[in-house]
Amino acid sequence: MHSIDDITINFSSDQLLLLNICLGFIMFSISLNLKLKDFKRLVMYPKSSIVGLSSQLILLPIFTIILISMWDVAASVALGLILVSCCPGGNISNFSVHLSGGNTALSITLTSIVTMFAVVITPLTFQFWASWLPQTSSLLQAVEVEAGSMLLSIAYLVLIPLLFGMYLSHRYPHFASKIRKPLQTLALLVFIAIILVAVYGNRDDLAYYFKLVFLLVLVHNGGALLIGYYFARANKLSLADAKAISFETGIQNAGLGLVLVFNFFEGLGGMMLVMAWWGIWDMISALLLAGYWRSRLSEKSS
Repeated sequence: MHSIDDITINFSSDQLLLLNICLGFIMFSISLNLKLKDFKRLVMYPKSSIVGLSSQLILLPIFTIILISMWDVAASVALGLILVSCCPGGNISNFSVHLSGGNTALSITLTSIVTMFAVVITPLTFQFWASWLPQTSSLLQAVEVEAGSMLLSIAYLVLIPLLFGMYLSHRYPHFASKIRKPLQTLALLVFIAIILVAVYGNRDDLAYYFKLVFLLVLVHNGGALLIGYYFARANKLSLADAKAISFETGIQNAGLGLVLVFNFFEGLGGMMLVMAWWGIWDMISALLLAGYWRSRLSEKSS
């Protein structure tokens, strides 16, 4: 078996273009839920917003660096963990917060802010945190990833679809509400199909190395959820706010991370495995945690 750092998932230019288009559709469908009032809440409720942003943008990457330092992982796996910790929150976070009885408005606000500014936040924070560890720093230099080129890529993958979707939602709200769910479902199905096609050709290697990231991703995701919750409570925020910040810290947009892996890291195996498993597991963990909190609300009301 090859080292996991040497495994690459090869995409043709046509497959990569289609993958990028699918992510654009996903971001466009997310933006149909965003409103200008979501950003105004940052000014209206500064403490909870600042605590939430600090948890996601500062504490999560620091926790990731500590975890990598304590866990003997390959350089590509470590780089994947850092990248996912620098991605904006996933859109399932808002649904999970609502299901759990958390502060959905705060969740939407945090998702909106970090997603909108991901064009700057993701490449810059990724470069910064990846340079802290020798193994990830050297790998980053080997593949020659520049923050500027990643910034431009995220601009057309994320920012342009978001702005267009917000404009459409504001100008034609009825039409936007009708196309939101079908569009998001279609884009996700095509996105998953492309990933499965790519993984199938390398299934033996990836199945062998999956055990290297299985438990690591569980610990990383679980730690992120706990950090968000207890950091909020330590700052004397309400239980509803703590639930929202927990999900915003623990649910990341691994789809964006996956596309960046294929665009800038030539489908590096360790990074791809982290993104693929993170994208699956954080949805499972979010729904399990939301269901648990939901059951606690039912017990109290009965």
